[in-house]
Amino acid sequence: MERYRTHNCGELRKSNVDERVRLAGWVNSIRDHGGVIFIDLRDHYGITQIVTDDDSLVKGIGREYVISVEGILRQRSEDTVNPKIATGEVEVKIDSLTVLSTSLSQLPFEIGESTMTREDIRLKYRFLDLRNPSVHKNIVMRSQIISHLRRKMEELGFIEIQTPILTSSSPEGARDYLVPSRKHHGKFYALPQAPQIFKQLLMASGFDKYFQIAPCFRDEDSRADRSPGEFYQLDFEMAFATQEDVFRVAEEVLYDTFSKFSDKRVSPPPFKRIPYAECMLKYGTDKPDLRNPLIIRDLTDFFRDVDFAPFKNRPVRGIVVPNCASMSRSFFERMLDFAMGIGMKGLGYISVLSGMELKGPIVKFLSVEKQQILIDLLGLKEDDTLFFICDTPKMVDKLAGQIRTELGERLDIIDRNSYEMCFITDYPMYGINEDTGAIEFTHNPFSMPQGEMQALNEMDPLDIKAYQYDIVCNGVELSSGAVRNHRPDIMVKAFEIAGYTEEDIKNKFPALYTAFHYGAPPHAGMAPGIDRMVMLLTGQENIREVIAFPMNANAEDLLMGAPGPVSETQLREVHIRIR
Repeated sequence: MERYRTHNCGELRKSNVDERVRLAGWVNSIRDHGGVIFIDLRDHYGITQIVTDDDSLVKGIGREYVISVEGILRQRSEDTVNPKIATGEVEVKIDSLTVLSTSLSQLPFEIGESTMTREDIRLKYRFLDLRNPSVHKNIVMRSQIISHLRRKMEELGFIEIQTPILTSSSPEGARDYLVPSRKHHGKFYALPQAPQIFKQLLMASGFDKYFQIAPCFRDEDSRADRSPGEFYQLDFEMAFATQEDVFRVAEEVLYDTFSKFSDKRVSPPPFKRIPYAECMLKYGTDKPDLRNPLIIRDLTDFFRDVDFAPFKNRPVRGIVVPNCASMSRSFFERMLDFAMGIGMKGLGYISVLSGMELKGPIVKFLSVEKQQILIDLLGLKEDDTLFFICDTPKMVDKLAGQIRTELGERLDIIDRNSYEMCFITDYPMYGINEDTGAIEFTHNPFSMPQGEMQALNEMDPLDIKAYQYDIVCNGVELSSGAVRNHRPDIMVKAFEIAGYTEEDIKNKFPALYTAFHYGAPPHAGMAPGIDRMVMLLTGQENIREVIAFPMNANAEDLLMGAPGPVSETQLREVHIRIR
């Protein structure tokens, strides 16, 4: 059989001029310029212009036809060079053309404009959407990033080990995807929410440094940065490792990866370490965007002796915004509208005018001495505006964080040319379930409490911190991780505080419970999310843009028609009846 192509469309250059070439690809466009016909031929590597004055060669050819052509590569005249494409200085004068397959003439959308099409149409015809060079590029870059991550982990001495996809159901924070067993009537496998237990078992098995590009399955609702159903993470674990050991690996891998695949500035190691409590106070979230320079200040103590009823006996937060007092009235009105829209009852503020005069409804409640204390406390300067957020202890930090983010966006003070990384540390081990009032784990239940057994025995559970940590980049949580609990006595006590008996642990986590009784090393790890890394590096705002075949926001695969019905025979085989 004759070869379909000798060269790729995107690789031809002036150095190939006068060569006889054969190309194959999709017809991107056809233009008839008075008897001279131009076709842009597209393949995985790029576009090459082909040209002929023989109408019979291209008769009946349509867009998205797959063709193979042969001819002589020639240099374009200076006035016809196309600087927008890599092959813009050359074209192929063809003398033969073979149709390899045809396409329907009516496309559901223009290939080059697919990203402007409704998402349900894009996903139904995803194979066409992926032909769009900008979408195609995202998937190519994803492949390159994963390849780089693998090489980097191997350089650092980690070995790749695959863990099971069919496993047992366990309470790990999200809903499991269940798979009924044909051979075991009434029993189910589960798809792993993460390789958490398996990677800890690998440490107990004597492996020192494990990693894998791990698929994880959680029946969760979609968000812009979370794909429903399936996602991938760079899962790694280290034996005899401390929290700082894990941080050093994460810093090297992430800094190296983000620097290689972007021209933006990347915060250099060591990344900032921000304790959870401090993070919630200063940024109003445990996923802070450090590109935003605004900081939230606690003004509760300052207002304790101020006779201003809305702030009485409630936590008060303040945000100082430079060069804001001179903003238009409409700016402040829009900020008030935003505040009301997120559930606040108002948005008070004080502006600093020339001569350091304070102006605003709250000023009359402050003595001259108190005003000066506020100026000194916050380092206020002329043209600053101080915004106030006051609410219940449960809500005030979250609301302050939303106001901080909105101010950063509206004032355009977020540095778009950088990736700012940080570790959030010292998460609380336990919290209170809002529905039941019971104590529960706030993060990974397999984490080591700070202070170990002594803390569990002697401290108020709500004051115990865990060796748990997240990596955050530009307001996106890339990863969570922890120093693991490797001792069965601590494991039993930690779960007991959260309302589990030792028998519960044996039933729910039998492999881990048993393994810890045969000598397990201290171990720690984390799992940066690959989909989110690629989303950030490609500048996308929705994670579905960097997944080849994503589900939609409603957890449906519109291309394959999943989830879908199955036959009664299939249901009988796995002992299921639909109620």
